[in-house]
Amino acid sequence: MSELVRAADIERAAAALAGVALHTPLLPAPWLSARLGGEVRLKCENLQRAGAFKIRGAYTAIARLTPAERARGVIAYSSGNHAQGVALAARLFHIQAVVVMPPTAPEVKRAGAERLGAELVLAGTTSQERQVRAEAIAAERGRTIIPAFDDLNIITGQGTVGKEILEDWPDVDTVLVQIGGGGLIAGTAAYLKQRKPDCRVIGVEPETADAMKRSIDAGEPVTIPFRGTIADGLMPVRPGAHNFAHVRAYVDDIVRVSDEAIADATGQLLRTSKLIVEFSGAATVAALLAGHVAVTGRRVAAVLSGGNLDPVRALELLKPPAGAA
Repeated sequence: MSELVRAADIERAAAALAGVALHTPLLPAPWLSARLGGEVRLKCENLQRAGAFKIRGAYTAIARLTPAERARGVIAYSSGNHAQGVALAARLFHIQAVVVMPPTAPEVKRAGAERLGAELVLAGTTSQERQVRAEAIAAERGRTIIPAFDDLNIITGQGTVGKEILEDWPDVDTVLVQIGGGGLIAGTAAYLKQRKPDCRVIGVEPETADAMKRSIDAGEPVTIPFRGTIADGLMPVRPGAHNFAHVRAYVDDIVRVSDEAIADATGQLLRTSKLIVEFSGAATVAALLAGHVAVTGRRVAAVLSGGNLDPVRALELLKPPAGAA
């Protein structure tokens, strides 16, 4: 059985992240609360450094390397946000980073990683293909791989999101977290369930990228066919073993949302909450708007995991619907 991270470990990680990762706001969303009949707040990791929650796990993992390992540099494979998190963490430690990203990664994410000083390698359609390329480069150059999600240090760092939610809203009773590989939900759920066992934790996946849901149903991690989704940060075709173990232990349910619902939620967040949220980050709000989670009379926090939205897509979302006055 995989080891599970402890709440005390997450609290130590939070102390180490003080002054590095932002304690992001948990903003009220009156328009959602009025529509859904419960109190809804948004955990704004879209406002985090490098535009996503990933700096939390990346910094935690790099901080726990030996000085010799850090000196040789690090490498990561990612659809984009983890790459930027590792690039930023590496810069803070004054070490070199290589990031392997898909050629299809949004320009805003590629440019972000390079701006933070990382060497960019474009390769692979799936996370598994990028992993193979990263492992080859790591072996050739002696770099240490910083995994995107299947790593206990990564899970511990990401779990600080859950700590902040509970710290800012002790009465929260439901938390929605998107699932890609599962690092964010693994850490967040571990903290919440250990510190407030009656708090519901609901995972959200795209309908076409539901590897975690299928794995939970199968009783073990499974690999699904690659089908794609507009939520490019939620496309791993297989969950990590550590992540699967945490989800099985701590997550109450997993719901699936369509790309159409994700796009609609992204637009509504932009127009109504004035928040720039990437498609992956809006999946939790999509689940709420689609009625997949009971909200009436509850206190619900929805994580907005990232804000690296392509500006062109943002402009498209701002256009009034066809036929509008």
